[in-house]
Formats: sequence, C-alpha cells, structure tokens
Amino acid sequence: MTTTTITFVRHGNTDHNLENRAQGHLNNSLNATGFQQAEAIAKRIAEESWDVFISSDLLRARQTAEIISQTLGMPITAYDARLREMDRGQVENTIEPERVARWGPNWKDLELGQESIESIRARGLDFINDTAVRYAGRKVLVVTHGFFLGQTLKALMQDESTGNHLKNTSVTTIAHKDDHWEYVLYDCVRHLDAGEPSDADRSSAKA
Repeated sequence: MTTTTITFVRHGNTDHNLENRAQGHLNNSLNATGFQQAEAIAKRIAEESWDVFISSDLLRARQTAEIISQTLGMPITAYDARLREMDRGQVENTIEPERVARWGPNWKDLELGQESIESIRARGLDFINDTAVRYAGRKVLVVTHGFFLGQTLKALMQDESTGNHLKNTSVTTIAHKDDHWEYVLYDCVRHLDAGEPSDADRSSAKA
C-alpha cells in the first residue's frame, strides 16, 4: 500500500512575528522577509511532485501558499479553517507590555476569549485524520501556522517535548505507516540561506 504523507509548511515571517505580537485570526500580511522566505520555500517544494495542496485561509498563510502555487504551477486544492492559528480572543494584536498594562501581570489567568489547547489539538487531529482518509496514499502539502502545528504534533505523536518554536517556512513531514504516524522531516529550513541548522530527522527533533 502506498504511504500517505503530509508535509506542513509554516507561513513566512510577519511584522507581528518580529514584535511578538499575538496574531491569532488576524488577516495580517507577510513582511518583506516573509515574501522572500515564501519564494525560497516555493523553489524547494517545486523539487517534488504533490497530489494535494491545502492551506489555512488566513492571509499570511494564503500569501505563502499562493507563491508556492505559482512556482509549482499547481492550484491550491482547498482553504481549510481548521488550519488556522490559535484564536487569541481579546489578546489578539497585543504584545506582553500592553497585556500587562490592560489586564495586569496575571492576565493569563483571566477569561479573555482565547482558544483552549484542547480545542487547537482537537481540530488539528481532525484535519489529519480526515486528510489521511480522504487522500489515502497521496502526498499532501499543507501551509499553516506555528503554534497550531506545534500543538497538533504534540497530540499526534504524544510527545510534549517538540513543537514549541517551529521556524517560519520550516518543513515538517509526517508519514502514515502501519497504523501510526512517523516523522520524516522536522522543522527543516535548509532552503533559507541564513537559516538555522535544520533538524533532518526525528532524532534531532527537539524544539
């Protein structure tokens, strides 16, 4: 039986990333670096053939996916809201000093409408399980978001030690083998000239 693989690409860099400003469901754009990163990952992705191409519907992911799509000459199969970043509620579009000024140093203990970790993981696993059935035996390319992906991988692999700091436009590939998922590649950014050393296999997959 042909192996099902899902390759996840985190979107390119944004000004919010640089500022550590909560993005959540904002439709904020890539910055100049992010567009360059998207071009770089597009060239790398074009070295392989793909059967299915799915993206988060948020702008920064869409922009990354559209650049990849143009380079591949392959349309985006679907935009899936399950791939969105964590919903940050009232915290969205703020940085830490602003949160402390607005809600005090214990703001994390308040009910500010943020999505729960359980909810993030549930929709991430739902996407993977659905994709594995719908596109069994195919190579699926996915553009998504860092915190969402990290939480999804923690749940999927039952490993809390990874998925904390996935890099912009990093590549993570999982394969479905013998009724379980395995890492093929984790948080790899070899396509970025100034990128940090890539984690080429699961043995070095510590975030």
